[in-house]
Amino acid sequence: MAEINKQSNKWEQEEVSNEMNNWELAEEESVDWRGRPSNPNKHGGMRAALFVLGLQAFEIMGIAAVGNNLITYVINEMHFPLSKAANIVTNFVGTIFIFALLGGYLSDAFLGSFWTILIFGFVELSGFILLSVQAHLPQLKPPKCNPLIDQTCEEAKGLKAMIFFMALYLVALGSGCVKPNMIAHGADQFSQSHPKQSKRLSSYFNAAYFAFSMGELIALTLLVWVQTHSGMDVGFGVSAAAMTIGLISLVSGTMYFRNKRPRRSIFTPIAQVVVAAILKRKLVSPSDPRMLHGDHHVANDVVPSSTLPHTPRFRFLDKACIKIQETNTKESPWRLCTVTQVEQVKTLISLVPIFASTIVFNTILAQLQTFSVQQGSSMNTRLSNSFHIPPASLQAIPYILLIFLVPLYDSLLVPFARKLTGHNSGIPPLTRIGVGLFLSTFSMVSAAMLEKKRRDSSVLDGRILSIFWITPQFLIFGVSEMFTAVGLIEFFYKQSAKGMESFLMALTYCSYSFGFYFSSVLVSVVNKITSTSVDSKGWLGENDLNKDRLDLFYWLLAVLSLLNFLSYLFWSRWNIKSSRSNTTNVVGDENI
Repeated sequence: MAEINKQSNKWEQEEVSNEMNNWELAEEESVDWRGRPSNPNKHGGMRAALFVLGLQAFEIMGIAAVGNNLITYVINEMHFPLSKAANIVTNFVGTIFIFALLGGYLSDAFLGSFWTILIFGFVELSGFILLSVQAHLPQLKPPKCNPLIDQTCEEAKGLKAMIFFMALYLVALGSGCVKPNMIAHGADQFSQSHPKQSKRLSSYFNAAYFAFSMGELIALTLLVWVQTHSGMDVGFGVSAAAMTIGLISLVSGTMYFRNKRPRRSIFTPIAQVVVAAILKRKLVSPSDPRMLHGDHHVANDVVPSSTLPHTPRFRFLDKACIKIQETNTKESPWRLCTVTQVEQVKTLISLVPIFASTIVFNTILAQLQTFSVQQGSSMNTRLSNSFHIPPASLQAIPYILLIFLVPLYDSLLVPFARKLTGHNSGIPPLTRIGVGLFLSTFSMVSAAMLEKKRRDSSVLDGRILSIFWITPQFLIFGVSEMFTAVGLIEFFYKQSAKGMESFLMALTYCSYSFGFYFSSVLVSVVNKITSTSVDSKGWLGENDLNKDRLDLFYWLLAVLSLLNFLSYLFWSRWNIKSSRSNTTNVVGDENI
């Protein structure tokens, strides 16, 4: 027994030693603001991450105040019809997340996350300012008109429309490039190779969502109230002020940040693997993966944190690692790749079905920012004789709950779950995503039932329901988003594609983009299919919710959400099984 304990202690010491060596390697790869190797005692950690969280809270505060009340501005002041206005909003939000890919690429390849945030933060700020100027000057908007009363309101065209869309897409460009880098830069302050910091990294993702929730809550209450009562020009100006404070927070933390060096082209290694695998497609992969070029599985060696073990998935790509023995000349990197390089490509491919499973989820989110706001507008918003709830503030409902729920989740549920699962995150990210996708279905069920009740009460009884009836669909989706969004970000960041952290964060935001674009397509397709006559404009084409069939559209989304969840169950299990290294089994056989 003493001998066993002695051997066990030896293995534990070796494991700790390996982790510390990997941590030191990770520290050498990161630099301070002057480009010198970072010092773990001075740089990084939660102190540095707090400055990034400050930026995140104020940036989301500014963009949410614009995006969540944008449909009201587009209809009431720019005079676009409802279906077109809904598409303008969803296309705007979708474009933000498409630009996230650009921001992630520029960060990983050339600029680094800090400089990418700083440069495009000012681009976003300029868009807020231009929106404020247009909202303030009457000559930059069509003549005042009430579209609910007058059906001949002049729609914004020409120079007025051009300035509006220029301002809108400056905001989209800036916010898109900033968003993935905020998450990645904050996460970069923690080393995954260090056990304690790895746990703190999971807490950081929860803290990031808390900052997001606080920013959303203030935007959807205080800033939307300012927009409603003081005008959209003042509201857009407040968004500009919030973005300014966020940039000040970022700059204030410059001396405390640990920064990752950009790695130039992040797509060249991927292309090399594909080309090498195609060129060697006729070769036969060795039965022992340790024969592949660049495999580092040697007993008792300290494996650098940048190397990856071989996995059995996508075996065709392994051919890129087969070294031709007949020649002593060094093969071109376009003909011979390392196991780590191939495994990074495998990782990216395996993320595709997980990514795709969140598109319908974000399509549901698009409805809560468009049709559900209009749904609330047709209800009784009176809270007292002198106070009305702005419809755009409905989306604050889940964030009121989440600012209490997120800290409780991190401080109580996560430590308890760690004891059961042994996972640093408590609930593994893939499980967390699945819980969120399952709950989102019930958000649409609640929305459909409420819309049927609201429509029947208005059309049949002439009674207007209180706006508080709409609360459940927002509450359920808020909890759903806490699980899905945070789980997705954590899962993607912790994948082993080194040097692509910002780009992988951008992919999570790209899911939002596809969801919002799919929403626009779905609305158009549903209207076309459900147009049964020349006079009928479909479920969502009448510009009047009492004539439209929004409840049927919500039921359709509930069915799509359930089917999407079942698909996710299959792909998440496949991802777990396929990502397991088969090297352990080979070594184990030798020991036997």
